[in-house]
Amino acid sequence: MKKLTIILSLSLISVLTSSLSAQKAGTYQITDPQEQIDQTHSGFTAILAASVKKDSVDYAGLKKNAAPLQAYLDVLASVPESAFKKWSKDEQMAFLINLYNAATLKLVADHYPVKSIKDIGGSKGPWKQDVVRVFGKLVSLDHIEHDLLRPKYKDPRVHFGVNCASIGCPPLRNEAFQATKLGAQLDEQGRAFVRDTSKNKFDAKSKTLYLSSIFDWFKGDFTAKSGTVEKFIAPYLNEADRKLVEQGGVTIKYMEYDWKLNKP
Repeated sequence: MKKLTIILSLSLISVLTSSLSAQKAGTYQITDPQEQIDQTHSGFTAILAASVKKDSVDYAGLKKNAAPLQAYLDVLASVPESAFKKWSKDEQMAFLINLYNAATLKLVADHYPVKSIKDIGGSKGPWKQDVVRVFGKLVSLDHIEHDLLRPKYKDPRVHFGVNCASIGCPPLRNEAFQATKLGAQLDEQGRAFVRDTSKNKFDAKSKTLYLSSIFDWFKGDFTAKSGTVEKFIAPYLNEADRKLVEQGGVTIKYMEYDWKLNKP
């Protein structure tokens, strides 16, 4: 019995050592690869519907009941890159945006309570940590957003979809993104964000657009799409403001970003 226990213990140590080595190398073994997944991401929608209320996230609840979110991330992690590449553009984008948001929720829930996501990760910060499992690799949130989503799809509306767990961010949608309605979902997110006067507002009298710093940080994404930031913004404004902005002569001022956690 003692000999068997020793053998089992050594085996367990071997498995753990292999796992840690893989993590240090930035890789992991995909088990039970999923060639197909539920493209409606209904499992994530159930999590979001229960956790997101009025633009606030119940991180305490996510921390207490971590299994559903972990299960969803496990499914995404099991998708081989070869299968992903066969999907449509919108299926790929929905997958990556949902992955980013789910991984962010888990990162914050794992460290909750914190006052800001920026409190996580020390000098490295939360976005450069290799905490996201995808295509057999451990990568960072920055990798998902800045190496995959932004350069590959060149759709600035991505900034309305990905959520940085902060009050200043566009609201976290309480349903998962889906390929069949991705464009409509991102446009709805854009309208909600641009018309939220705590984050963006237009002073018609002075013809000044007070915009979120997101439109400054990623100015190149918006100007590449529409020529200027104000031209990109205009369709998301209410009708009266849109007409005034489209007439030109608008001044843009960027507002201070609120990094406090988007919790109740």
